Amino acid sequence: MKNRIIAVSAAVMVAIPFINAHDTNAVNFTMRGTINSESAIIANLDCDTVIHEKNADTKQFPGHLVNIMTAIVCIENCSDLSAEVTIDEDVYSYLYNTEYPDDLRYGNILHGDILTYNDLLYAMMLTSSVEASETIAYNVGGGDVSVFVEMMNKKAKEIGMESTNFTNATGMYNPEQYTTARDMLKLTQYALRKSHFEDICSTYVHTPAVPNFDRHPIDEKWRWFNSNIMMDEENEKYYYKGVKGIKTGNLELGGRNIVAMASKDGHNYLVIGMKAPINDEEDTIRFYHLDDAKQMFNWAFNNFSYEVVLADTAELGELPVELADGSSYVLAKPVEEVSLLWNNEVDLSLISKDNITWYNKKLQAPIKKGEPLGRVTLEYSGEKLADVELVAVADVERSVLKYNTYAAKLFLKSSWFKNSLIIAGVLSVLYIILCVYAYVLYKSHSKPLKPMYAVPKVDKEKTKNNSNTNK
Repeated sequence: MKNRIIAVSAAVMVAIPFINAHDTNAVNFTMRGTINSESAIIANLDCDTVIHEKNADTKQFPGHLVNIMTAIVCIENCSDLSAEVTIDEDVYSYLYNTEYPDDLRYGNILHGDILTYNDLLYAMMLTSSVEASETIAYNVGGGDVSVFVEMMNKKAKEIGMESTNFTNATGMYNPEQYTTARDMLKLTQYALRKSHFEDICSTYVHTPAVPNFDRHPIDEKWRWFNSNIMMDEENEKYYYKGVKGIKTGNLELGGRNIVAMASKDGHNYLVIGMKAPINDEEDTIRFYHLDDAKQMFNWAFNNFSYEVVLADTAELGELPVELADGSSYVLAKPVEEVSLLWNNEVDLSLISKDNITWYNKKLQAPIKKGEPLGRVTLEYSGEKLADVELVAVADVERSVLKYNTYAAKLFLKSSWFKNSLIIAGVLSVLYIILCVYAYVLYKSHSKPLKPMYAVPKVDKEKTKNNSNTNK
């Protein structure tokens, strides 16, 4: 029975597929310098790894970053982005009465203009146009902006934005509209999987497909520029080669926000900064969100590269093996080489490889090379880096003599053997009892013979005559 259990367990372990892609988690490496944004996060898009975060789960006002979700809902629910829409100022005119007029952003879109949904997306993503965002919400929502907002919140839940709530599609201030840097990372990563979204947000300047000459007679002047001046080559202070959009947004009560992507030497990073100050200590306008973005990009590109943190030949432990022919143990190594995005300033020897979980600490030969034995968790500074499966380095053959001896001992200790002895003993006792009973029964039915003596037959007449003659 024990052999059968061991065999089944081994079969189950062998059936477990090798995992070629190990699970990785974010590692918050220490970043030099000061990030002015109250919340920030930077992630490598190639390996989906967060390398630094600051208050990433603190709720903030998203401002015009909301337009990213507005764009996604529009793209996913509008079957024809080339369809034309006639602008109706009544749809968004109520926004003019806002308590915070400095938060409004316009795209110079006028009542009666004819634009495609595609044009509206460009106007919204490049300039944060409230005319465009509210028109999208009204039309895609079937004439009801609140329906569109419900669609935004439903999509947020689908994406896993656990700390986000939307109340409008424009990004205008509302105390009940909030999100976090981590949730914005989830949203942006989702959005970037939509090829058309990246095309829009990475565009520096866009001219509407429908010129509307009657309202915009000089076509060259009616176009939209990306609000992220890091894309402007003529801006010597903030231009950053390789930057793409994605979205900026300011609120009087929410500070300056930015979501930007940059590529260099085949590496792609996404930076999110939220609630950076609008002015400096002297009340002078300062683009702290752009300063933060440049600093985080420089740090990432200058200090990170892919490093082999665990070789596939590394022997990380051994397990004893019973009934082995020769070596009575098996060595374990990673099923694959592990390379991670790593900070070049951090010594690789600081990565802990001691957290090993064995599937079964009692093994019996035979063991096959590559057979799964356990898992090792790589950790740095208490944070999980990766889970990697460990497999047998080489075959461990079974000793026939040891196995036969083991099988004999196992049989002698088995319940079958013990039960057989009991049954044999019971049967023997029953047999003896039966024999005794049969003997007694036999004796009780046997009667002893009375003794018989041989007496010669006497002729009475003759005896009588002889008696008379003698007289």
